[in-house]
Amino acid sequence: MTARIGVVTFPGSLDDRDTQRAIRVAGAEPVALWHKDKDLKQVDAVVLCGGFSYGDYLRAGAIARFSPVMDTVIDQAKAGLPVLGICNGFQILTEAHLLPGGMLGNDHLHFICRDQKLRVENADTSWTSDYTTGQEIHIPLKNMDGRYVADRRTLDELEAEGRVAFRYLDMNPNGSLNDIAGISNAAGNVVGLMPHPEHAVESLIGTGRTDGLPFFTSILKKLVNA
Repeated sequence: MTARIGVVTFPGSLDDRDTQRAIRVAGAEPVALWHKDKDLKQVDAVVLCGGFSYGDYLRAGAIARFSPVMDTVIDQAKAGLPVLGICNGFQILTEAHLLPGGMLGNDHLHFICRDQKLRVENADTSWTSDYTTGQEIHIPLKNMDGRYVADRRTLDELEAEGRVAFRYLDMNPNGSLNDIAGISNAAGNVVGLMPHPEHAVESLIGTGRTDGLPFFTSILKKLVNA
């Protein structure tokens, strides 16, 4: 039976179609989910895609967090549903308190778009098992509010519990504390990151690499072996 992975579209989402394509390339069935609907259509996992939900008014992800679909996503994520938040999706996950900390504007106050080198710090989550810990990958990065921040106690907990999933290498593109590019919750079913793996699943587009594809093959293997 083909795994079904939902992709939520909010007003201002930009990468929902790209994310659906990445899921299809990996061998799963993408399912379009609308922000006003609480029904997740019995999907096996959910991706909150990149973009500028509600124009990033008030604060990036702050309004989308209160969309009806998020009530269901929050409840089911706490019950174990795998959820991936990419860029704006990561911001929404922090606003929904499914992941700790928050996102602020880039420290240089400019939008950034680049091919970013990362190190995989945790290959034991639902979304990273097809990587190896310590693996270096290249994933496109594009954001204005990508600076991950948290209080010292939270940072210490993330580091001690191995919940930093990805770290920036060679340069810190936005001033994120501890060079953090992505994190997970304690259970490992919820992962958020600022770079865009859906733009690195085919060799003819994006970075010219397929370094982002393991995100989507990882969740497939997780669902098949569940």
